[in-house]
Order: sequence, then structure tokens, then C-alpha cells
Amino acid sequence: MSSRTLEYSPADPKLALSHFRSILQFETDCSDVQADLADGTVEFVLIDVRGAARFAKGHVDGAICLHHRDLTEENLAKWPMDTVFVVYCAGPHCNGADKAAYNLSRLGRSVKIMLGGMTGWIDEGFELIASPAEEVA
Repeated sequence: MSSRTLEYSPADPKLALSHFRSILQFETDCSDVQADLADGTVEFVLIDVRGAARFAKGHVDGAICLHHRDLTEENLAKWPMDTVFVVYCAGPHCNGADKAAYNLSRLGRSVKIMLGGMTGWIDEGFELIASPAEEVA
């Protein structure tokens, strides 16, 4: 019986290194974001892209509310062009973070997706806060 796990040979380590480096340029995880928030090394703007109603029910402390459809040059003008944005949505079942990352990239902005979104944040046992969304623009 052949191994299903090794049905396809593993990639050459140099190719794997390039692949995984590329992935890490596009993504971060809840634990890394939480650690940065906790120790004050926040070198990014954290955006909850789910919309004001969901944001008000609970969000990551330190996040701003800006729906992925509202990521426009006008709404981003308050941040320098070299600002890094980290976006999240409801979780793996939601593509709002992907849409936000697409919009930010289209506008020439640097962006990473926080893997897991709200689902991942809650699964990690991290706290949420509830507060109304403030106008960004």
C-alpha cells in the first residue's frame, strides 16, 4: 500500500522556502497580532472589515471599523502611503478580508490578512470589546 501523504513528493527545500516566505508576506495570525497589541509594538493599522453593526457587538481592541467596500483613497488619506494594514473579517467562512486586501493592494497599500478572523481570535481565547464604530473618514 502506498502512502497517501507522500503520493506527491515534497518540494525541494529551496522551493519550499520561497513558497512559505511568500505566504508569510501576505498573512499573519491572531497570536502575532495579539502579542503586538499586548506589548505595544503595533506597527500597523488593524481594520475590522465586517461593518459597523458587527463591529459594535464585538471586535479586537485597537481595531478600527472600515467595511471592505469603504476602502477608498479618500478614506485612507489620513494614513501615509507606507502604512501597513492588517485586515480581518468574521473567519475562514468569510472572504471580506480577501476583498479588503484586494482593495488595499489595488490602491498601492501594503496589507496582510489576519488568518482566522474573529473565529480565530475567539478560538485563541483572546478578549473582544464591544463599542460602536466611529467614523474613519
